[in-house]
Amino acid sequence: MEKAYKNLGYFLILLIPFTFLGFYKTYFNQFPTFKETNTFIHIHAAIASIWILMLIAQPLLIRNKKNKLHKKIGKISYILFPLLILSFIPQMIKMVHSDNPAVLFFPLSDCIALIIFYSLAIYHKNTLSKHMRYMIGTAIVFLSPTLGRIGPLWLGISDVINQNAIYGIIYLILIGLIFVDKRNGKKYQPYVLILTVWVIHQITFNLIF
Repeated sequence: MEKAYKNLGYFLILLIPFTFLGFYKTYFNQFPTFKETNTFIHIHAAIASIWILMLIAQPLLIRNKKNKLHKKIGKISYILFPLLILSFIPQMIKMVHSDNPAVLFFPLSDCIALIIFYSLAIYHKNTLSKHMRYMIGTAIVFLSPTLGRIGPLWLGISDVINQNAIYGIIYLILIGLIFVDKRNGKKYQPYVLILTVWVIHQITFNLIF
């Protein structure tokens, strides 16, 4: 693993508290009855949780030279990723028939970003530098639904202001990663593509909302 990314797995652990805070008031605080939650939401939560744990584990395995186990888990992702995308569909259908179908933008756009970044990561699975960067791209996608709930639910920030603030955070992360790669003489082009996808994401969001 590249020296600059040796602690990547530890940074990705931050997805766990972000996810807990983001979904606490709408999901986790219903434990143990979950009276306002249906089976499809439980399935989505379970698959998304497994995916996040996989994102954390994979760079830690590489760091500890567990390459064979890394590859085995990578193959499991061929099944897990389609299930993750499919798990969005029931909620998306519900949104289409809701009073505010525009909110479909969020899961739909996140799914598109995930598919783009994951597909590129698998296409470049034999080129570790590109594979890793596109997988980082999939991890960044999870910041949108988690931070997207923390702002309005915990801080009282309006949805539009909060979402644009999230784009700012994502841009800072990607620009920082590009800077690190340029300084170390690494190919940062995957981050440019990821950044472009998020710029399109923001433009589309502001056109809709």
